[in-house]
Amino acid sequence: MKCPFCGENQDRVVDSRESRDGATIRRRRQCLACNRRFTSYEEIEDIPYMVVKEDGSREKFSRQKLLGGMLKACEKRPVAVKRLEEIVDGAENMLHASADREISTQGLGEFVMERLRELDQVAYVRFASVYRRFEDADAFRDVLETLPVAEGEEE
Repeated sequence: MKCPFCGENQDRVVDSRESRDGATIRRRRQCLACNRRFTSYEEIEDIPYMVVKEDGSREKFSRQKLLGGMLKACEKRPVAVKRLEEIVDGAENMLHASADREISTQGLGEFVMERLRELDQVAYVRFASVYRRFEDADAFRDVLETLPVAEGEEE
């Protein structure tokens, strides 16, 4: 480590301490040339998770963006935010399990849609309409036909 006082590159570590969250290490160093002390900090370089879009471009995974899309689909529906956060947690776990730290928008969208389908059918159709970019009423009808009919309702 280069001394900020004299510029020499020889030092010794006098003291090391972890931060409270364990993500950073603080080191007190002493320059062997001028004997002055200075502090350095070390932290692990964070490699972001990426979402691969249909056109091949990559975007940093955003927990807030995914949650925001689901909140919009669940607007005015009896769905607890905690349940939506659990879905986002599941999506993040998929990314953690991925060796290349990437997921396609298709894989992510299908994962979310399957969870929303179990949670709230209206939210599922809303999310699917945006995710699949419905062009006409036939596309809506195709998705609606995949939903189970509730008891007491006619087919």
